[in-house]
Amino acid sequence: MSDGRLNVFKTYKLYVGGKFPRSESGRVYEVTDSKGKWLANAPLSSRKDARDAVVAARKAFGGWSGATAYNRGQVLYRVAEMLEGRRDQFVREVADAEGLSKSKAAAVVDAAIDRWVWYAGWTDKIAQVVGGANPVAGPFFNLSTPEPTGVVTVLAPQKSSFLGLVSVIAPVIATGNTVVVIAAEDAPLPALSLAEVLATSDVPGGVVNILSGRTAELAAPLAAHQDVNGIDLTGAGEELAKELEVAAADNLKRVLRPQAVDFSADPGTSRLTAFLETKTVWHPTGSLGASGSAY
Repeated sequence: MSDGRLNVFKTYKLYVGGKFPRSESGRVYEVTDSKGKWLANAPLSSRKDARDAVVAARKAFGGWSGATAYNRGQVLYRVAEMLEGRRDQFVREVADAEGLSKSKAAAVVDAAIDRWVWYAGWTDKIAQVVGGANPVAGPFFNLSTPEPTGVVTVLAPQKSSFLGLVSVIAPVIATGNTVVVIAAEDAPLPALSLAEVLATSDVPGGVVNILSGRTAELAAPLAAHQDVNGIDLTGAGEELAKELEVAAADNLKRVLRPQAVDFSADPGTSRLTAFLETKTVWHPTGSLGASGSAY
């Protein structure tokens, strides 16, 4: 091998509808590490990219929400398997993105992989926690079951480019929603690499769509989009979050407000239930009267 060989630099792209387009605007922006060293050019997504991502997420929603919860769990576990296989790559990218030592970055990546496994195990159990049979006065069954909200926009955490990213994406798709993710503005590379893992796992195209660029520029049209059903404002600053809440109210989106989160702590079930709706169904038991006779 010649010492004069040129390195093949990685070209990072968006992930929309299971494909890897460049931004339709043709724009890119420089991504640097914690010391200001150039790492890559990331796509600078436009409003058109955001709208395309919503179309892809809506198209995928029927199939993903209609899959069995057990199947979704299998798919999420497959993602964890693929992450494990590319662990070294993510350790490098997280170390660069967050200015961590290799050992600390490895701990973050391991925690993120474990987090995928955690949510994979919850897919077919969350209904038992938040649903159930309700006691009623009369010859009826009364059943409450959780259903996914629909298309959810997620503003990824700005300071936790991988563990935080996984912690906001996995619970949304585990419960049957589809998602449009705005990656951390200054550290989008782990998110764009996660797209490659999703594309080579069993996650159907369009279930997860990942955009990089200016958070405020992309979040505004998504918060106002009439076909987006929920928005997670984790990656928004206080002022931006207020503006997005106002825009989200136009079609009564479910809003998860930003709050201080320790992503290394036990995640609990709050993010699993944040974008679920409860459907209650009444059904006659077949009893005709107090005597217990039935038809």
